[in-house]
This record gives sequence, structure tokens and C-alpha cells, in this order.
Amino acid sequence: MAKTGAQASPVVVFSMFMLFIVLFFSFVVSDNGKEVEILLSFKSSIYDPSGFLSNWDSSATFCQWHGVTCNNNLSHVDKLDLSAKNLTGKLVSSSIFHLPFIQTLNISNNQFYGEIPEDIFSSSSSSLRFLNLSNNNFTGQIPSGSIPGLEVLDLSNNMLSGKIPPEIGSFYSLKFLDLGGNVLVGEIPVSITNITSLQFLTLASNQLVGPIPHGLSKMKSLEWIYVGYNNLSGQIPEEIGMLTSLNHLDLVYNNLTGEIPSSLGNLSDLQYLFLYQNKLTGSIPDSIFGLKKLVSLDLSDNSLSGEISELVIHLQNLEILHLFCNIFTGKIPKALTSLPRLQVLQLWSNRLSGEIPESLGRNNNLTILDLSTNNLTGRIPDGLCSSSRLFKLILFSNSLEGAIPKNLSTCTSLQRVRLQNNRLSGELSSEFTKLPLVYFLDVSNNDLSGNIGDQEWDMPALEMLSLAGNRFSGRLPNSFGSQKIEDLDLSGNGFSGTIPRSFGSLTELMQFSLSANKLIGEIPEELSSCKKLVSLDLSHNQLSGQIPSGFAEMPVLSQLDLSDNQLSGEVPPQLGKMESLIQVNVSHNYLHGSLPSTGAFLAINSSAVSGNDLCGGAETSGLPPCKKVKNLNWWFYVACSLVALVLLAFAAFGFIFIRKRNNLELKRVENEDGIWELQFFDSNVSKSVTVDDITLSAKQVNGICRGNKSSANDFQFVVKEMNDVNSIPSSFWSEIKQLGKLQHPNLVNLIGTCRSDKNAYLVYEYIKGKLLSEILHELTWERRRKIAMGIAKALKFLHSYCSPSIIVGDMSPERVIVDGKDEPRLRLSLPGLLSTENKAFISSAYVAPETRESKDMSEKSDIYGFGLILIELLTGKSPADAEFGDQHQSMVEWARYCYSDCHLDMWVDPMIRPGHASDVNHNQIVETLNLALHCTAGDPTARPSATDVSKTLQSAFRITSCVSTLKLSSSV
Repeated sequence: MAKTGAQASPVVVFSMFMLFIVLFFSFVVSDNGKEVEILLSFKSSIYDPSGFLSNWDSSATFCQWHGVTCNNNLSHVDKLDLSAKNLTGKLVSSSIFHLPFIQTLNISNNQFYGEIPEDIFSSSSSSLRFLNLSNNNFTGQIPSGSIPGLEVLDLSNNMLSGKIPPEIGSFYSLKFLDLGGNVLVGEIPVSITNITSLQFLTLASNQLVGPIPHGLSKMKSLEWIYVGYNNLSGQIPEEIGMLTSLNHLDLVYNNLTGEIPSSLGNLSDLQYLFLYQNKLTGSIPDSIFGLKKLVSLDLSDNSLSGEISELVIHLQNLEILHLFCNIFTGKIPKALTSLPRLQVLQLWSNRLSGEIPESLGRNNNLTILDLSTNNLTGRIPDGLCSSSRLFKLILFSNSLEGAIPKNLSTCTSLQRVRLQNNRLSGELSSEFTKLPLVYFLDVSNNDLSGNIGDQEWDMPALEMLSLAGNRFSGRLPNSFGSQKIEDLDLSGNGFSGTIPRSFGSLTELMQFSLSANKLIGEIPEELSSCKKLVSLDLSHNQLSGQIPSGFAEMPVLSQLDLSDNQLSGEVPPQLGKMESLIQVNVSHNYLHGSLPSTGAFLAINSSAVSGNDLCGGAETSGLPPCKKVKNLNWWFYVACSLVALVLLAFAAFGFIFIRKRNNLELKRVENEDGIWELQFFDSNVSKSVTVDDITLSAKQVNGICRGNKSSANDFQFVVKEMNDVNSIPSSFWSEIKQLGKLQHPNLVNLIGTCRSDKNAYLVYEYIKGKLLSEILHELTWERRRKIAMGIAKALKFLHSYCSPSIIVGDMSPERVIVDGKDEPRLRLSLPGLLSTENKAFISSAYVAPETRESKDMSEKSDIYGFGLILIELLTGKSPADAEFGDQHQSMVEWARYCYSDCHLDMWVDPMIRPGHASDVNHNQIVETLNLALHCTAGDPTARPSATDVSKTLQSAFRITSCVSTLKLSSSV
């Protein structure tokens, strides 16, 4: 029996083995069928415009399908990576999360929307280790539940709302958790501190409130904490100092108070410490300077005080130091000169005193140095550019003295130099006037001297030059070696001789001032070739001769100051016809004759024409009426008879001129609807458009009419009907008249008004194009740049060259029409009316915070709106998007978060993403967002002027290389 049993044993074993094989394959086939079913069900529930899932069919085994990876031993789906495949749709509860053997699931950077399935964390496969749903459009709350074995959870950059569920603490195995870039509210749950394995924690750019949990000390594995751009309050917990593995600590843009805990000095592995834009007080703890691995330290925009310790010498790996906008006192520590890797040093807007350390720059690797707006004295050190990499040097508004160092004169890497408002002396060296990359140079209001006209200027990149308020003398240079100059200010010096005719070749010039010098001779007629010139100031010189008649041909000249010279002759009557000219001053010259009574001279102040022998003009001029000539001698009649034909010709010309002028005057016209008051601001329009044309156009659906076809030009216009005519104040029409005088290539021009007792209409030029809001997502980067520049130029014109300045009011893409040449045309709000339009504006997402509260509009509120438009041009997002929540500033906070801590690909509009299009420059995009954030500063006084915005934008669009990770300094 024993022998028989022994012989049967192999048979039994074989039978059992075969049974196992059959069961195993049955199990595999069953699971494979379930996985295929889940994958195909998922495919059928979404939209795949790029066809990435095209091979998900029976033509290939599912392990060969795009995005699918199976494990080696068993043919089960181990990994599903569908990231950045332009997929769209909602996720259902029975979706890919139930794949039984899935470990890695990545559907990030798509267009999935709707709520995340509520059972995702309660019924998903227990094998799941990696889950990434980031950069989609998911809404709703974060589902409850947990997956104990999950190691990576990324839900960032969606539109998730509500509170962080307390069950988050049940994800015991998590190493990576990113919930940033949503609209989460409430406090950070204390349960999160139970995830002791967590290494990476990001909750930034939400609307979280309350304190930072003190229990973080239990999370010993943390290497990265980023909870910036929230509304967290209270003090920074001392317990953070117990997280000795921490590499990156970022608590920026919150409402944290108190002092910086000295316990942070225990974080020996810390490389990045960002605490800017809080309400921290006290001094920098000495222990911070013991963090020897620090690469970047940013404590800016707080209320920190005391001195900057010499212990900073221990930070030998430091590359970026931002301490600006605090209340630091004392001297700049000499220890900074011994930091070999230091590239960026920004200490501006403090109360620092004493001298700049003599050896600063010699042993550093400086690229940006900004020490402006302090109380610094002494000389500029000679070695600031020893690295040969310094491109931004900002030292303005101190008490620095002595000459500009020779080392700077040979610093060919320099691009932006601002040394104004100091006590610098000496001359500009011949090398300093040949720096090849400098595009912005401001040395105004110092004590510099010398004869710069004898020097060779070769600065081909120069766009802005200010030498104002110094003691330069001698003749003016014939050229500055650049045809790109837009802003040239040489005022307040001792320049003599004549104005070079070659200045007429500066075709990009927009602002030009030679006032308060000793210039003689005639004003060159060639200056009228500067067709982009907006402001010209030649006042307080000794110029003679006549006012060039060619000035009347300058299309955008808005301000003209020729006062306090020795000009003679008459004021050219053509100046009165200039539609762009708003402000003019010809006082204290030897001018005589009749003053034009049209255009800018219509309401001119008496102080702007006094000190001459002028007569006539409008009542506001204070001039006597011009006397009529009586008792003409007989020879005059003889002369008249000899030139009768000539006089007839002049009479004909005069008739045309008077008729043209009359066309611009207020007319009363009667038709079947009553008596109308009609006024045009363009003589050509007055010949083409009648009252009947306007009333007919108002009745049309689109409000567009072509006017009188008898005109030589088939002129189109748009009519806007005014509501409740009787409630319109009389002052409104006088203000409208001023708007009618505005002429700028980036404005929608108002060309006339038409009103009766019952109705009133405004007549605008017709712009063939589309609203910026309609086409923004279709635009290339080149087109977006052109639009941004055009809007900036319009704002600069309205704020800087109109007197008083003109406020746009509703600065939004709905106000911008983009014409066929990609030129933006800004449509102005109506003045002084609480119209439905203006009431709606107050609730607009583009309104500045202070305007929402006070209902008052200002230049700074326009700048805020422009900043939002810039962000929209860059990101493709609107401030009204749901992902930014109900708070108006949410998009701004999100943009600040993106600028500081996100890769560019995470926030830039895919249409202009570098690599997607050939015309996109990474640095231009970063610098433009930099400017946008400055424009949207919460404090209106911190926002730049329209002039500075225009200059900075022009500079940003010409950048080819720069450090893109830096924040904007005060020197915009």
C-alpha cells in the first residue's frame, strides 16, 4: 500500500498544478477583461480632439495602448499616463480609478471638469500609489475618505472649493501633497500633522485663514512647505524649527505677525526662506545667519527693523538677498562683500545710512544691485561690476557723491542705470557714453558737469536718457548714437549754442525737454519731423526767430512750451487747428499779432500768453481785442488793386478756412423731429454727416451708418444714444467737448454730438475690428505685445499729456477694440455720469479695490485695470473666472503665486507658451507679468505712473536675457 501511495503522489501533484494553472489564467483573463472594459468605458465618456487614444481598440493588446503601461510579470495595467493630452470631459465614479492593479494614475494638464467622483478615496484600487489630477478645471469639494497606501496626491491648479477635509490626515503614507492654486477656505486642519511621512506640502494660493498648525513639528520628514498667498494669521510657529530636513520654507503673502522665530536657525538644510509680504516685526534673528546652505533669502515687504548683522558672512552659498521695503537702519554690512555667489542684492526703501562697502562687487557675482531710496553717503564703489555681469544698477535717491567710477564706464553688461537724485560730480567719461547695451540712463539732479557735445556718443540701445538738473555746458551733441530714443531730457543745465538740426532724425522721440539752458538761434524746422513727439519743452532759453509752422504738422503733439525765450513774429494760426494740441505756453517772448482763438488756444490761461504784444484770442486769454486799421492811405488802395488776383486767391482760401471753422461750431438744425444742436470735432465729418444720418443710424440694430454719400469719402460712424436726457447736467456737454478734441491713434475718437430736448446722441468713428475679449485666445505673442503697448501709449497720453488728465474708468478688454492692423483702440467712459454703464463698472472685476470702496476713479485705478489686462494677455484667464473665487483680487494673488513659485508652463496661456510658438521670448513674458503685479499693487501709491508703465513695457519687450526669477524692484 505504501508503494502504491508513493506512485500516486506525482499524479496528484500534477493534477493540482494543472488546476492552479487553469484557475490562474481564468483569474487573469477575468481581470484583463475588466480592465479593458474600464478603459474603453473611460474613452467613450471623454472628448479626445488630438486622437491620442485612437489605438484603444482591438487592433492592439491593451498593454500597447497609448499611455498604458503593464507590469512585467502579469498583464495588468500598472500605470496610466494621460497627462497634457488635451482631453476633455467629466469623470464618473466607475472610471479608471477602479483599475484593480493600477499604481500610477496621471491625468494632469488636461481640460477635465466637473466634480471629482465622491468615492475616489473610498473605493479606488488599494494598489494606487501616485495620483495626479492637477491643472484641470475640477470644481466642488475635495472628496472625503483616504487611500492609506497613496504616496503622491496632486490636486493643484483646479477650481476646488470648500474646506480641506479632516480625513486628509488618514493618508498615512503620503510623501507629496499639493492642494495649491484652488479656492479652498477655512483653516488648515490639524489632522494634516498626522501624515508624518510627508516630504512635500503645498497649500499655496487658496483662501485659507487662521494659524499655521503648531503640530507641524511631528512631520519630521518635511523638506518643502509652501503655504503662501493665503490669509493665514498669527505668528510663525516656533515648532517649525524642529523640521530639520526642511529645504524650502515659503510663507509669503499672508497676514503673519510677530517676530521671526529664532528656532528657524535650526533648519540646517534650508536653502530657500521666503517670508515676504507679511506683517512681521522685530529684527532678523542672528540664528538665521547660521543657515549656511541658504541660496535665497527674501524677507522684503514687512516691518522688520534694526541693523543687518555682519553675521551674514556665514551665508557663503547665498545668491539672492531681498530685504527691501522694511525699516532697516545702520550701515550695509561689509560682510556682504565676502559672499562669492551673491548675484542679486536689493535693499531699497529702507533707512540705511553710511557708505556703500568699498569692496562690494569685487568678490561677488552681482547681476542686479538696488540700494535706492535710503540715506547712503560717500562714493559709488569702483568694483561693482567686477563680475562683468551687472546689468541693473539702481542707486537713486540717496546722498552719494564723487564721480561715476571708471569701472562702471567699462561695464559693457549694463542695461539699466538709475543714479538720479544724488550729489554726484565730475564728468561723464568717454567710455561711459559708449556702453552698448544701456537702454535706460538717468543721472538727473546731480552735480555733474563737462562739455558732452565734444564727446562721441555711441549707445545704440538707448531709449531713455535724462541728464536734467546738472551743470553740463557747451554745445549739444549732434547724436547720441541711437535712433531708438523715446525720452530725452537735457533740461536744467547750461547748454549753449543752437539746437542741432540732426535731432529731427530722432523718429521715435516722444518726450523732449531742453528747458532752462542757454540755447540761442532759431528753433530748427527739422524738429517737426519727429512725428511721434507728444511733449516738447524749449522754455527758459534765449531762442529767437519765429515759431516753426511745421509744428502744426506733428500729429500727436500734445504739450508745447516755448515760454521765456526771445521768439518773434506771430503765433502760426495753423497751431490753432491742431487736434492733438492740448496745452501750449508762449509767454514772455516778443510775439505780436492775433492769437488763434481755436483749438488749444480756445481756453488758454492768461499766464500762458502774457509778456508779449499779442491781441485777440478767447476771453480766458486776458488779451486786448485786436484793433482795426483806419484811414488807410491812397497808396494802399493802389497796392491792393495791383495784387487783386492775389487777394482774391487769399479770399477764396479764407472762405474755405472760415467754412471749415464754422463746421466745427455748434449749429442748430431743424427737422421733422424738432430742433437739434449739432457739433462736430472734425471738419471732414461735418461735411459728410447730417442730423438725419445720425437719427437713422440710432434706429439701426448695429448703430453703424455711412453718413452722407455726397462726401468724397465714404465715412462710417457709430451712434450711441444717451438715456434720460433731462437728467444730464449741463457740465457734461462741456466735458464731452474736451473729449472730442482728443486725437490719438489708440483711442476711439468722439467725432460729434447731436441733441434735442428729447434725445441726445454721441457720434464715434467706426472701428472695424473685434473686442479684445473676443479674440484674446486667438492672438500670437507678437500681436499681444502690440496690443499691450498700444493701450499703454493711450494711457500715457491721457494721464500725462492731457490737462487735466483724463481717466478711462473701466479699464477692461470690453473697452478695447482691436482693428485690422492689430492696433488697440480704447473707448473712454463718459464723464460725470452715474449712468447704468458706470454703475456696472463699479461692480466690474477690473475695478481697483479702493475704487470699489470709495466709488472714486483715479489714474491709479486705471493702472490697476491695465495690470489685470496684462495678466489676462499672459495667462488667458479672466478675473471673473470661477477659479479665483468671489474676491476681486484673487486673480492677482494667483498671479503673484505663479510668478514667484510656478514654472512658466504652469500659468502662461498655451497659445503663447515658449516652444509652442516661435515668436515667444521667455524673459519678455516673465518681465511683463512682473510689471502687471506692480500695476495691481494693493496700495495705489505703489503703482507706477502711465509713463513708467510705458517705459517699462517697452524695456520688457526688448529683453533678450535676464534673471527671470526675481521680483520687480521699486525702480519700475
